[in-house]
Amino acid sequence: MNRKGFTLVEIMIVVAIIALLAAIAIPNLLSAKRTANTAAAKANIRALSTAAEVFATANNGAYPTIVGVIGPPATGLAAYVAAAPTLCAATAAAPVQGYAYNCNLTVAAYTITATPASTASGDTTWVVTTGGVITP
Repeated sequence: MNRKGFTLVEIMIVVAIIALLAAIAIPNLLSAKRTANTAAAKANIRALSTAAEVFATANNGAYPTIVGVIGPPATGLAAYVAAAPTLCAATAAAPVQGYAYNCNLTVAAYTITATPASTASGDTTWVVTTGGVITP
């Protein structure tokens, strides 16, 4: 008899090898995604902070009190960072790249916080305050 194909043992060995490779690769991919989310969150709050500082420079030291833009003279962060309305509206229920953002804006100061929506999406909470100092 001339039979072509794989035996059950050969197929089981191939499946075992694929499972082993998946067991090695999946945790590394999840770790890389978490690291990318953390870096994106830090970059996002840095951009929001820079926008607030530029706004204050253009407005005699007064920081923006809103995220959006009102009227011809821009009065919010969105004039300097287009993603500001999306980022500042991000919550744990609807995070942006795994992070929820809290933008507290007053004329005299601001605090922007980026908090991971879950431990799988990030591992560091970033906070930036007036002056642009980012702390974990």
